Amino acid sequence: MPDSQTHTPSSAWRWLGLTLLVVVLDLGSKWLATEMLVYASPVPLLPFFDLTLLHNPGAAFSFLAGAGGWQRWFFVGISLLVCILLVVWLMRTPPQQWWMRLALALILGGALGNLYDRILHGYVVDFISLHYGGWYYPAFNLADSAITVGAAILIIDMLFISGRADKPTR
Repeated sequence: MPDSQTHTPSSAWRWLGLTLLVVVLDLGSKWLATEMLVYASPVPLLPFFDLTLLHNPGAAFSFLAGAGGWQRWFFVGISLLVCILLVVWLMRTPPQQWWMRLALALILGGALGNLYDRILHGYVVDFISLHYGGWYYPAFNLADSAITVGAAILIIDMLFISGRADKPTR
């Protein structure tokens, strides 16, 4: 009978449910944005928050957006590699490292949501626009939010939770 220190890949499968939820919410919200919003026409919701449908053929902050098309398959390849690495990392993470598994599942869900867009459309659908005064943050989507929250949890976990468990106490 396995003890609590033993981890099997099957114990990581339940986290893929969270990954699937992120993908479904992301793709559903992108579909709604595409169906209900007019491209590049902001719909103000709050003084600092609009819904604005935009297409990003580049990566974060539109990196390589104007590169002529080759970047689509470059980013697809990188995304596939990252997704594979995230699945392996998730499968190898011990069950007691709950925060790390949460972070990996969120990042994987966001990466898969944006990967789907890149393969299907050649761009990522963005629609969340935050701004203040004349300053606008680059538009983003739920997948980007999941990746960001997951990365923050991963950093916090590595610095303060899992990282401390490995250090001897005096």
